[in-house]
Amino acid sequence: MFYALKNALGTLPPIVAENLGVITPEVEGLRNQFGFPGMAILQFAFSIDEQAPTFRPHNYERNLAAYTGGHDNDTAIGWWTGGIGGSTRTQQDVQREHGLAKAYFGFENEPINWVLIRHVMASVADTAMMTLQDVLGLGSEARMNLPGTMGNNWKWRYLPCALKPEFAQKLKLFCELYDR
Repeated sequence: MFYALKNALGTLPPIVAENLGVITPEVEGLRNQFGFPGMAILQFAFSIDEQAPTFRPHNYERNLAAYTGGHDNDTAIGWWTGGIGGSTRTQQDVQREHGLAKAYFGFENEPINWVLIRHVMASVADTAMMTLQDVLGLGSEARMNLPGTMGNNWKWRYLPCALKPEFAQKLKLFCELYDR
């Protein structure tokens, strides 16, 4: 299919291959064969999952789209303050994640959303993405989607008055500092 697209179009459109979860070597081979960037979600970097270290910025490769979180994740603030909620994490898992994240990022009181944004933007990943909810510093009430549920998903909307000049200034500074 990708060869046919390339032959018909000349070049393939920009594609990001979601290589999260259990991915076979064949899938990774196909992604690499066509040069599709993979994904890394920074919120996954501190879990007990064996793949967690691959989501830490020092392990990123250039051909990657790095995210603070995604549409199926809680916001950065919600992830940090929400505890175990409806997840399969235990309170011990949450404490371990928080301790590891604090040690990794070396922060004390900076808002976690800006800690994650800074580290995604400072990474070598070609593409740095953050949700608007993370830029605005919103909690779980602004979550986009809760997988496995119906009814209240995909309804979050921002209010234009929420976009404050200091957010743009901070993002601009990070773009300048990290050559984005």
